[in-house]
Amino acid sequence: MRYLVVIEEGPTSFGAYVPDLPGCIAAGESREEVLQLIQEAIEFHLEEIKEKGYRFPQPHSSSAFVDIHA
Repeated sequence: MRYLVVIEEGPTSFGAYVPDLPGCIAAGESREEVLQLIQEAIEFHLEEIKEKGYRFPQPHSSSAFVDIHA
């Protein structure tokens, strides 16, 4: 499966979350670190769902850029 990950850059760190997996978040000091951590968080999140006997949430989020001429 392929999930959309949103990465946000803060003043001193990076954060990431997965819109299709509520509560699945990560924070790191660099973009590379937060991507590694969110991948691990997704895998852990899905393991928990599987262990509880639930079905995996199907990815359905998407992204797009909008150009603004200001």
